[in-house]
Amino acid sequence: MDKLIVSGAREHNLKDVTVTIPRDALTVITGLSGSGKSSLAFDTIY
Repeated sequence: MDKLIVSGAREHNLKDVTVTIPRDALTVITGLSGSGKSSLAFDTIY
C-alpha cells in the first residue's frame, strides 16, 4: 500500500471529505482557522 485514503470523513467541520495521502512523503495540511485540519490529522487518521 503506497497511500492512505480517507473517504467520507465527517468529524467536526469535515463534511464528507475524501483525501489521498502518499506514504513515505512529508505531507502538509493547510487551511483557514476552523476548517478541519486538526480533525483530519488527529480524529480521523489516529
